[in-house]
Amino acid sequence: MTETDAAGRLRAALDAPDSSARVQAAMTAGTHPHPTYVPVLVAQCRFEPDFLVREMLTWALTRHDHELVTDLLLPELRSRGAQVRSQALHTLSKIGGPRVWAAITTELLTDPEDSVARVAWRTAVRTAPETEKAELARVLATQFARGERETRRSLSEALVALGEYADPVVERALAEGGPYVQAHAAITARMLRDPEATFDAVETESQP
Repeated sequence: MTETDAAGRLRAALDAPDSSARVQAAMTAGTHPHPTYVPVLVAQCRFEPDFLVREMLTWALTRHDHELVTDLLLPELRSRGAQVRSQALHTLSKIGGPRVWAAITTELLTDPEDSVARVAWRTAVRTAPETEKAELARVLATQFARGERETRRSLSEALVALGEYADPVVERALAEGGPYVQAHAAITARMLRDPEATFDAVETESQP
């Protein structure tokens, strides 16, 4: 079987209407990696509707050459499609490295789509070098009080992951922010002080 044939068979398998068949196809591609599979897997990530399939696509991509995968995923971050951006970020977060960190722009960290911003926050925290963490915390703090609970939880968890670098921006939000910003910052401050505290528990405790 030629390389073209192998890539074509994978593409056909990923077109299957049954999601379990698509999971199996992605699993096989990751178990037996080949460079010709990478563009096929990346393309499927753009529109794959099933979460479990997307997770298997990410796993399969991480089993391939990281430089090649990164080369194909970085342009996806400029796509107009929210799923394209978020799935590319999710996969890049598993790969990591300086190139991934360099691609996490302020535009992604403040992306208008909550789903994209949440993945950007997690990816940035995982890949930021020590010298950039204070500035990352500053940018993240501009997102206090954003969105629904899931988004606010993700932001708090990202800031908590930055540890001491988050302390000054959380304190500033508590001192200078509006009431919603202060409420979100207060939950984050509690989580920073108590590693066992969860966002949901602290939020529930703080409600009158």
